[in-house]
Order: sequence, then C-alpha cells, then structure tokens
Amino acid sequence: MNAPQTPETLSAPHTNAAWHQRRLAATPRGVGVFGDFFIERAKNAEFWDIEGRRFIDFAGGIAVLNTGHVHPKVQAAIAAQLQRFTHSCYQVVPYAEYVSLAERLNAMVPIAGPVKTAFFSTGAEAIENAVKIARAATGRSGVIAFGGAFHGRSLFAVSLTGKVQPYKAGFGPFPPEIYHVPFPCHCSSLDDTKRAIEHLFKADIEPSRVAAIVFEPVQGEGGFNPIQPAAVKWLRELCDQHGILLIADEVQTGFARTGRMFAMEHFGVQPDLMTLAKSLAGGTTLSAVCGRAAVMDGPAPGGLGGTYAGHPLAIAAAHAVIDVMEEERLCERAQRLGDKLLAHLIAQRAVHPRIGDIRGLGAMVANEFVDPKTGAPDADTAKRVQMAALQRGLLLLTCGVHGNVIRYLFPLTVEDAVFDEGLAILDAALAEVLA
Repeated sequence: MNAPQTPETLSAPHTNAAWHQRRLAATPRGVGVFGDFFIERAKNAEFWDIEGRRFIDFAGGIAVLNTGHVHPKVQAAIAAQLQRFTHSCYQVVPYAEYVSLAERLNAMVPIAGPVKTAFFSTGAEAIENAVKIARAATGRSGVIAFGGAFHGRSLFAVSLTGKVQPYKAGFGPFPPEIYHVPFPCHCSSLDDTKRAIEHLFKADIEPSRVAAIVFEPVQGEGGFNPIQPAAVKWLRELCDQHGILLIADEVQTGFARTGRMFAMEHFGVQPDLMTLAKSLAGGTTLSAVCGRAAVMDGPAPGGLGGTYAGHPLAIAAAHAVIDVMEEERLCERAQRLGDKLLAHLIAQRAVHPRIGDIRGLGAMVANEFVDPKTGAPDADTAKRVQMAALQRGLLLLTCGVHGNVIRYLFPLTVEDAVFDEGLAILDAALAEVLA
C-alpha cells in the first residue's frame, strides 16, 4: 500500500529536480513534457519557474495566450464570474453569457447569412462535433483531411491528423471513411491535391458519400504551412459541386494570430463550419463550432453538448479576450510583429545558410532548418537551437512532419522591449549552434 500524502510531502522540496522525479513516478510517459522546470507565476510574455528563473515565452501555451499570461481584464472577468457561480451545466441550467458570446462570434466569423455557435471544451471536441454536425446535416459519412494536419488527440480527431509520430503510433485501428490527400502549400502543389482527390473519388469513395473536407488555413503542428489561396477557392468550388461541407479548423489560427481575427479572412472564401479554441478564452478551456444555421441545426436536440461545454468561467474569459483584442488592436499588432520577425529571420538566413524556408501569415511565423548542400530537413539543428535558446531563457517550440521547423507563438501583447530581447536571445542561440 502506498504511503499517504501529507501537506509536507506535497509541497517539499521545492526544486525543479525534485518535482521532475516526482512527475516521472506519478504520471505516465505518454504525457510527454518538454520542460524540466515547473512554472510558478507569469505575466504577459514572461514566466518564472519555482526556483525563480525567468523565461520569455515564445510558445504561448501552444497558441493559447495571444492576450498573454494573466491579462488584467481577463483575470478580472474570471474573478467576477467566480463570485456568481462556477458551474451549472448549460444544458441543464443555461446562462445568458453563453448566448451573448455565441451572438458575438456569429457576427464575427467570416460566414454569411444566419450563423449559430455551440461551445465545447477543447479543440479536439470542436473538431469531432463539427464532423458530427456535418454528418447529421448531410446524411453522409466520409471525411477528407490532409497530410501534415493536426486536429487533436482524441481517437477520431487523431484519425484526421496527418502525422504518425507521436500522435497515431500504437493507437489504431482508426475509424473508417477518413481519407488523406496532399496539402497544397509551399511543399506540395494544388495539382497534386486535385489528382489525389480525383483518384480518391474513383478508387475509394464517391463524392456523394463525403460529408466534409477539413483543413487548417495554416497548418500548425504540420509546420506552419499556409494553404495556397487558389486551393481554398478550389476546395470551395469542389464542395459546392458535390454538396460537401467545408470545415475550416481555426483552432490555432484564430483570434488575431495571422493578422486577421480569423485566417479565413485572408482568402475571401467562406467555410460552412469553423472550429475555434486555444486563444478564444485566454488560457481557460473553451472551444466552439460556428457555422451556417441550417447546417448547425442538423443534429437533433441532445446530440451536442457536454457536462463542461461552455463553462461559465471560460465564457467570461472569452468575452474579455474579445474586448482586449478589439481595444488593443491586436490584429494590427500581430501583423507588425510578424513583419518584424520575418525581416529578422531573413537577415539571419543571410548569415546562417542552414536556415531554410521562412514563412508566415501575420504573427504565425516559422523557419525551417535544412542541410545547405542537399536541402534535406535538419531536425537536429532545430532541436539544438531550441535548447540553446532555452538555456538563455527563451522558450521556443518545434514542429513539422520532419521536426525541423521552429515556430514562434509569442503573445501578441508582448512588450516591444521583451520582444526585442527574445530576438536577441534567438540570435545568440543561432550563433552558438550554427557557428
């Protein structure tokens, strides 16, 4: 029998090393953890670990903190809601703020006509419910997704995900009637996608059985790959031709990250459904599916929801997040910071030829590392740069199918001085690794 935990054993010793060992003993290896330090407090684009070490955060909780850590207005909104009630389950005892947030999003998303919104808790939940809605509305079952995509870790969402390691390995078999085709971006042509879908319709599933095509306007985990604008238009035309619903997964791209409130605004094409999460609620757990009212009403009453879906504290936070984004003009700031970072990386590439493709939409920016002679992906250098930056107090994330991409997800509220300090640390890490 395990020894009982006491207040003393729960809190001491208060060191990163001690907690790291306790983590290894208490939690499964499947929950992979990057840092060997433990956060104590945070403010905007900075955080401090339990030993007092300061970090600049260019990861943002994986795109969750566009409004920064503990924004005062978000904090105040959550605190005020805590004084009223923390939970009722919206499907049992509804609350007005859920409805008013749905109304705000309905007016904001780039979808014409009557729009409706349902709330959930995570991005994976939003994706799975979007597919449920599409299947109910169309009476069809097939779903087409893209190589390199990331749509979540639950079983159906990971089936849509187009990256095996570490997300799919060992978890099959997966749900049927999910099909993947090449993603039309900088590394794959639209013609490749067209040929793959044409072959799919001839060899695997007729278009009349396809409920939806799901795509990220900019692939996140896949490498920050913006979709080709012509591809978005073509997908819309294809869906209209065959009665297929177009689902834009804006879990990572939404809420000012790309310089627009939603990335779909860059393309002039309207999806039928959109999934939202991450920076929607400033670090609290909230996701949403927004879409054309006729489609959203496909499921029967009781077909959607969840015990915690649209949690009151998260709803309050989301109202404050939208206020902050409007008041602080974070779309414009995202574009300015993104342009500055792109120019900075281009200048570094002139010095360091192992920096490969540099790409971005607004502040959703990334760069590859490659072998300068062959152009082959260089994941080892990406990892070494990440660790060299971390040793200097800058938190970065890697991504991409080959793991050779560094992505930059700083809060859009980051102070100019802190942003510049982060770039200086990046330069030092590049100089150390690529010298």
